[in-house]
Amino acid sequence: TIARRFAGTPAYPAGFAVTLRPERLDQPSRWRRPRQIFVCSMADLFHGAVPDEYLDQVFAAMQAAPQHTFQVLTKRHGRLGSYLNRRAARPGTLTTAPAPNIWVGVTVESQRWAGIRIPALQAAPAAVRFLSCEPLLGPVRLCSCDGAALEVQRHPFLVNPSCPLHGPRRIDWVITGGESGAGARPMHPSWVRSLRDECEAAGVAFHFKQWGRFTPQASVGDPWHTREPDMWVSMAGDVATEAEAMTARGSWSGVYAVGKRAAGRELDGRTWDGKPAALEGTP
Repeated sequence: TIARRFAGTPAYPAGFAVTLRPERLDQPSRWRRPRQIFVCSMADLFHGAVPDEYLDQVFAAMQAAPQHTFQVLTKRHGRLGSYLNRRAARPGTLTTAPAPNIWVGVTVESQRWAGIRIPALQAAPAAVRFLSCEPLLGPVRLCSCDGAALEVQRHPFLVNPSCPLHGPRRIDWVITGGESGAGARPMHPSWVRSLRDECEAAGVAFHFKQWGRFTPQASVGDPWHTREPDMWVSMAGDVATEAEAMTARGSWSGVYAVGKRAAGRELDGRTWDGKPAALEGTP
């Protein structure tokens, strides 16, 4: 919406169309103070319209600025894996030891996409791998080992080598949150708690970003405390009125449409700001 609104301005010369900005690639090298840089926050670096040659320039620019941490997030898991593996095979680029300041992640909004995108991320050479489970649109189970996560830690022989949480190519960071804005879909609180519990058990950093437009929480001080929830959401992601939810099977949670700011980001009475070990101690 913002890109289309300001189409034709210097910030968005082509609106929402894919636009390459090679003149900006040397900016990070001029920034002396270390930063965490979300690469292409308004785009997807691995979009099909971005040539491999330009990807080469972007990765070279990131490697040339080791004082910064670059976070690259994509929905194009196939191209992510194929490009990074091809690049890893070239001498002098991402060899057997990927650049430690380049982190790569994929969006995982549902169990379906977890099963598709996570294996591609695990197969890609990377120093740090992360998941953005935002917006979280359904329950997502990450551990694929036999037995509960805690039992896996006690009995290593139960570990599935491909498990995203316990295997040798495990995920380092899980970020999650609800959807916001017009047309946002509600999030069941159990979806978030399940991811948190899995990460806690496996020692994987967990970050809860926001509830989004809807919150399941109603404390005494909240202005919506005395009213009924605006809608009900099931574990499967179905939405219903209270009457419909009370007669339906399954676990339902009432949610309030209060907006992102009012909903906040507390989960079970606290915020969750886990970071990978490489970022511990940073603001």
